[in-house]
Amino acid sequence: MDAATRRRRAALFLFMLAAGTGMASWVARTPAVRDGLDVSTGAMGLVLFGLSTGSMAGVTSSGPLVRRYGARAAITVGAALIVAGLLVVAAGTGLALAGGVFCGLALFGGGMGLAEVAFNIEGADVERVIGRPVLPVLHGCFSLGTVIGALLGMALTAAAIPVGLHLTAVSLLVAAAAVRAVRALPHGTGKEAAGISGPGGWRGQLAVWRDRRLVLIGVIVLAMAFAEGAANDWLPLLMVDGYEVSATAGSLTFLVFAASMTLGRFAGGPLLERFGPVQVVRISAVVAALGLAVVIVSPSPAMAGAATVLWGLGASLGFPVTVSAAGDHPSDAAARVGAVSTAGYLAFLVGPPALGFLADHVGLRLTMTVVLALLIVASTLAGALGKAPRAEAKPVTA
Repeated sequence: MDAATRRRRAALFLFMLAAGTGMASWVARTPAVRDGLDVSTGAMGLVLFGLSTGSMAGVTSSGPLVRRYGARAAITVGAALIVAGLLVVAAGTGLALAGGVFCGLALFGGGMGLAEVAFNIEGADVERVIGRPVLPVLHGCFSLGTVIGALLGMALTAAAIPVGLHLTAVSLLVAAAAVRAVRALPHGTGKEAAGISGPGGWRGQLAVWRDRRLVLIGVIVLAMAFAEGAANDWLPLLMVDGYEVSATAGSLTFLVFAASMTLGRFAGGPLLERFGPVQVVRISAVVAALGLAVVIVSPSPAMAGAATVLWGLGASLGFPVTVSAAGDHPSDAAARVGAVSTAGYLAFLVGPPALGFLADHVGLRLTMTVVLALLIVASTLAGALGKAPRAEAKPVTA
């Protein structure tokens, strides 16, 4: 590996670490934000739809932006929106303005969607250059960032530090990391790849979904990303409301989950090289389902907290492995990676907030059976992650 590729890979790792820290810093303080805004769980779900709205705009805009200007441009814009979003959330929380938090989350979600879809395209390209798995470690850096953010959130929650001050400090750290990372990325990665892959714009993005295999991969990434996103959005509140633990204990449970995700992703490379993506994802989905089932039915908070280890380990490799499998194709690799990344991030960021409405009626614990069912589906469909045929993919017929 040459020096430029090493710098490029390190830049990807750095930004994902910063993005994970920003995400977890918000997640760890959700109970305090809800209490500060004085809203119900359902109303908090509406506030979280700010993140969903921004995410939908970000992930659906990222592909066309990358195809026209390259991944670096999308990452730069996304980083600026992430920083701005954290600052607005901090201000909205400090002023007890639910609308302000909604707008801040919309900016944050838009930045995450723009940047992370582009980062998956960059990461898949680095994998092709060096011939080794990169995406699991790349997402592992995001998870490591969530561990750092969760630790920081737990400590500041226990110390009663205001949410606004906490998120403002985190936004400055994310800004510094983003500036350094963007400088090391090459120009035009996605732009060059997309330029030889057929129709551009929305037509080019939709065309790749005519491949049966990609549709199945999309379902798998949707299910696995939903399992991860549900924990990111609701795990602290699930423990606080479902098991009547303190806000600090809720943050600690999320820390356990995030640490398990990190461990699973950093261990993913050797597992993939030995067992292949089909077996890894199939077993991962089963492990995540077992852990989540225990969280749902556990008679004690200690047992539920311990089960989040299985939930985190099982969910850890689903997203990066499916994105990598999407790029394993003789043509349209960048477009396919972008399409599957978009599906995954929509599930990760848009689906979980909707659980809040169901939780108002049946509680968060029972609501998680929706996620459990999706994990079972992912395990069943894992065979689609096998090697793509070297010929053109057969289109879906009516």
